[in-house]
Amino acid sequence: MLKTPIARGVALATLGATLAIPTMAQAAFIEDTKASLELRNFYFNRDFREDPGQSKAEEWAQGFILRVESGYTEGTVGFGVDALGLLGVKLDSGKGRAGTQLLPGAYGAGAPDDYSELGLAAKAKVSETVLKVGTLQIKNQAISSSDSRLLPATFQGGQLVSKEIEGLTLDVGYLNRHNWRNSSNNEALNWGGKSATVADTESDSFTFAGGTYKLTNDLTAGYYYSNLEDIYKQHSFNLVHVLPLGDKQSLKTDLRYARSTDDGSNSNVDNKALGAMVTYSISGHSFGLGYQKMSGDTGFAYVGGSTDPFLVNYVQINDFANADEKSWQARYDFNFASIGIPGLTFMTRYLSGDNFDRADGSEGKQWERDMDIGYTFQEGALKNLNVKWRNATSRNNYNRGTNIDENRLIVSYTIPLM
Repeated sequence: MLKTPIARGVALATLGATLAIPTMAQAAFIEDTKASLELRNFYFNRDFREDPGQSKAEEWAQGFILRVESGYTEGTVGFGVDALGLLGVKLDSGKGRAGTQLLPGAYGAGAPDDYSELGLAAKAKVSETVLKVGTLQIKNQAISSSDSRLLPATFQGGQLVSKEIEGLTLDVGYLNRHNWRNSSNNEALNWGGKSATVADTESDSFTFAGGTYKLTNDLTAGYYYSNLEDIYKQHSFNLVHVLPLGDKQSLKTDLRYARSTDDGSNSNVDNKALGAMVTYSISGHSFGLGYQKMSGDTGFAYVGGSTDPFLVNYVQINDFANADEKSWQARYDFNFASIGIPGLTFMTRYLSGDNFDRADGSEGKQWERDMDIGYTFQEGALKNLNVKWRNATSRNNYNRGTNIDENRLIVSYTIPLM
């Protein structure tokens, strides 16, 4: 349900007052509380090349992201609460231009003037183990909340993270609802993968268990098991090695492998996903080469909605994860701090994929070119204000509706409140 601005203000003010009442908790609960307000202004323009239906998606919106993380009460078990307040305000849209996922509403339906959500999570801590239950933002090999639009996506559920052993992080979770990045409603989890037949795309739950272990100072290994109930099961492996090569030089290798199979008779998921990214860095320059290969009867398996699949070739528009698809990536980054201009960064990459089937049985092909330029002001009245321009071009021979020219302009500023 969309809330009025007055209702939102009352809800957020009530939250702030609750956290400020000393009788609610011991001193550490209040003293260790952190709060910030991010102001995010987002312009999105997507031109659908040669598409006979919608010619473009274009919207402009202002986002407000309030994050409050309390400290913990004293004692063997410490208790606390986190809060996430989200508000999106339409600045410009239209029925013939909607569908950017900055705002609710699809092409032909238009977008509301605003939308919002207030999420709370209770938490408990014992030593170096933390349990959170409620509204969660999660980022791991199994599932990742997308934050690539105006407001971040969230989940409802519970997550336990333990760091009792040095270098080892254990991570277990159960999720049963999902709030998309352009929605104020928690909805059922759903299938979002490629090329598989799924009879019922909705699922009652998503569970995951895994973690990462720092084998050496330069080598980290990760493993996760996950299950979207009645749809798919997945084993995900990750190995990251950073080799120092001398003064301001390094070679980073990121290897990923996932095996996905169906769960029950509701789907026919069968996928092996192999990915590798090698990046050589020297001073402010980074040169990367990536390769990704899908094998099996279907494409990559992941939760739908607003999630980011754990793939080396998942980029601004495409994921290059169709059944049997092979793709490669060339990437270049430059940090201008190395030549005396701190805060200015540049990235460009090119990806090409092929070897997957079109509807008529012929070979499918696609490519994408991306470019990011960002600057964070270092001093003066605009200190910490970040401006980013993201440009992308995507072409393929199998779906005219995804031949795209795209621009995103994002201006963000975070205000520390506590």
